[in-house]
Amino acid sequence: MTTGSWTNELVGLEIPPDLDVAALRQQALERVKSKADGAALKRPPVATSLLKLPKLIVDIQFDEDSPIIRPQSYQALGRIADTLYEPALLPYKFLIVGHSAATGRRDSNLTLSQRRADAVRDVLVSTFKVSPKRLQALGLGEEQLLDAAHPAAANNHRIQIATVGKLL
Repeated sequence: MTTGSWTNELVGLEIPPDLDVAALRQQALERVKSKADGAALKRPPVATSLLKLPKLIVDIQFDEDSPIIRPQSYQALGRIADTLYEPALLPYKFLIVGHSAATGRRDSNLTLSQRRADAVRDVLVSTFKVSPKRLQALGLGEEQLLDAAHPAAANNHRIQIATVGKLL
């Protein structure tokens, strides 16, 4: 996809969502701790409001069980930064959401997905100079699978960039 098509994916937020990132983080943590909805196939999404936002899914490669971004992913991160610098997107804030597959322990997946979302945010801020005021990070672990029918599928490991509102 081109930077222009990524821009088109992220433009179009009509009504800012009522998103409280800290509350979503806490909700995911409480859900994991309570061991509710044990079967990944049957778990409803934690943050249904995220499903309705303009977003794109980006393939960022990390070292195994680590938040360390692999060198081959820096080109994709540069394209994300270029997209966020597009004039149509300059007035917006974005949420970087980390997801994992349903393998291993749920609490570990939640922590790892948060660390990976934080790592992507950190690189966009420090390397590509995207304003930190425009970016938040949230890890949902395996609590919002892309392919719930196949909880261990590799496509459940992903980073999403979602438009969440305008800068104040």
